[in-house]
Amino acid sequence: MDTDWQDPAAISLMLDDLQTWAVVGLSGDRSRTAYRIAEALQERGKRIVPIHPSAPTVLGEQGYATLSDVPFPIDVVDVFRRSEAAGPFADEAVAIGAKGVWFQLGVIDEAAFERTRAAGVAMVMDTCPMIEWARTDRRTGAS
Repeated sequence: MDTDWQDPAAISLMLDDLQTWAVVGLSGDRSRTAYRIAEALQERGKRIVPIHPSAPTVLGEQGYATLSDVPFPIDVVDVFRRSEAAGPFADEAVAIGAKGVWFQLGVIDEAAFERTRAAGVAMVMDTCPMIEWARTDRRTGAS
């Protein structure tokens, strides 16, 4: 079993180099973690794309019901779904040509991780961009 779910190279690739993040489960509910993380991604210069069945516009960005509905390339698919429902989104990310998949804190699907990595797509699980940026900022002294 590969347990390198938080590979520093994959994290750096997504946080430093990839710009367009599809946020699966993002709605306009400001109390939800997905909203707060999407807002933080925007603050760090990322373009967010809400993925939600009702396709709401969130944080000024048009939403889409599915990943395959997005008419432009997605770099990272950031998944805010329960572990048992997350795997298909990793498969869809591979199918649409995303360069990275990020399963949020508490979201773990080992089989999806293995499939995604085997397809040559970077993936991390069970962490959050905010946690990883805090680690990086502490190491580099950035504010």
